[in-house]
Amino acid sequence: MRAHRIYTRRTEARKLREEAAELASLRPHPDHISNAEEAEYRRPNGELSYIANYSKGLRHNDLGEVIARSYRSLLRPLHSGNPDHFEEIRLGLPDTGLNLTNPQSGLAFDLEGPDAQAVTMPPAPRIDSPENSAEMGELYWMALLRDVSFTDYGTGANTDAPTAAFPGGPTTDAANSLTNEFSDFRGPKDVAGNVTPNTLFRGFTRGDLVGPYLSQFLLIGNNDPDLVPPLTPANGLITYGTLKIDQRQRTVLSPAAGGRDFLTTFPDWLAVQRGRDDKGADRFDPQRLFIRNLRDLANYVHFDALFQEFLNACLILLSLLPPPSAPPFDPGNPYRDSRTQEGFGTFGAPHILSLLAEVATRALKAVWFQKWYVHRRLRPEAFGGRIEVHRPGGVDQDRYPMIDGEILASSVLNQVIANFGTALLPQVFPEGSPTHPSYGAGHATVAGACATILKAWFDESFVLPGSVLVPNAAGTALVNAAPAQQVDLTVGGELNKLAANVAIGRNAAGVHWRSDYTQSVRLGEEIAIRLLQEQRPTYNEDHHFTLTRFDDRTRITI
Repeated sequence: MRAHRIYTRRTEARKLREEAAELASLRPHPDHISNAEEAEYRRPNGELSYIANYSKGLRHNDLGEVIARSYRSLLRPLHSGNPDHFEEIRLGLPDTGLNLTNPQSGLAFDLEGPDAQAVTMPPAPRIDSPENSAEMGELYWMALLRDVSFTDYGTGANTDAPTAAFPGGPTTDAANSLTNEFSDFRGPKDVAGNVTPNTLFRGFTRGDLVGPYLSQFLLIGNNDPDLVPPLTPANGLITYGTLKIDQRQRTVLSPAAGGRDFLTTFPDWLAVQRGRDDKGADRFDPQRLFIRNLRDLANYVHFDALFQEFLNACLILLSLLPPPSAPPFDPGNPYRDSRTQEGFGTFGAPHILSLLAEVATRALKAVWFQKWYVHRRLRPEAFGGRIEVHRPGGVDQDRYPMIDGEILASSVLNQVIANFGTALLPQVFPEGSPTHPSYGAGHATVAGACATILKAWFDESFVLPGSVLVPNAAGTALVNAAPAQQVDLTVGGELNKLAANVAIGRNAAGVHWRSDYTQSVRLGEEIAIRLLQEQRPTYNEDHHFTLTRFDDRTRITI
């Protein structure tokens, strides 16, 4: 009898694996389509220039253009997949410089969830498009406004007051520029179709536009009534077992306080494109502070553990309601209303906490395939070098006629040149961007995947209890937000906002574009949904998950 049960279990386990593989195999497998710039732009001698593609860490000429032979040495292993060919890539500084980051990751297989190459992204915006100009305009404005407090966005107070540099106030001038100077800006707008200080630099979902700029999950702590004194969200402390993790961050100093922006001179920029490693030149504030502005947010996503924000959010949600109440689980959780059981290894805290890491690794492999094998989009810092060469007064105004003219005619370009002396995009990270292509974004894809898992697991409509909190002006404590921002913040809205904050924080650093965020969170969402679909038959419990996709319209049940 015992042997029969073992045999039956073995057979059932194999059948489940086969059914999951069949489900994945029967889904439509997409074509992967780039924007075709790689095979289009040429130098005067007819040689392909690759000036719109990622090339950091390879060999470059004195204008920061990749040497064609070096770029082709990258294409060879990407086309062949031969591990030995990756060791033959011609780097700019082969012995002392930076290496390329994990180009073979996109070739890995997973035994659960979608294959890394079974999901895709649309072509990235081209450098000859108004959309690309608008995205660069937003990044320039982010660089200029990095030290403006989020609490001053749209208030007309304090740092948003008119100055000689910003006659209408920083956020007002930025909003007007993005509205009036760029015909294809795709960030959020008001009902009249205008960018405003209240929509500036925000994500594209409804939740992103409700309440303060930052998600509460980047600020508040969790409830822990067993401690003396008890922990409340306003403490900003999250319990990790017997540890306490402080949401106050290690921040970098602003230029006014002795810090600096990086890669604003052409020699430094060129050396870094060739692979010089400038890591470690950050200038940190000795005091840990809550995230107050874009510079703080950018520094956070410079050093985070990639999915830690969502692990934190999960711990906060699990402790949101003190005993004997239960966490605000999705109504489809089989133990939400059970009178005799509670979840643990399935549908309990250990299950959801470990699932976040599980979906994150699958998201990374999928987006790494898009980065290296499909799009190879240049980083914004590289495009800043193209503008610096081509702009009026630059080294060669005829060099890149394909660059869309809206960015060249914009007021923000003149403002950046006036402030920094060049048209290079100022960077928060000393080393600039990582050594892998821009599109899609790793942080954004993981954020989309993890947010989707949490939206499935918890009741999205649940309103976070207590006052809406923001940092005080010094960043040392949390205080009540302004009365206008004391609104109902739902779990779903704040998770969407958290995904946007994480992704756009990388944009604020100067290392990603807006479309890197908007398309990558959708990629991560699809990976998470397919993972949950394939896992569903493996559980004994009668359950389902319901969630709203990032489009704010599609409600799905798994």
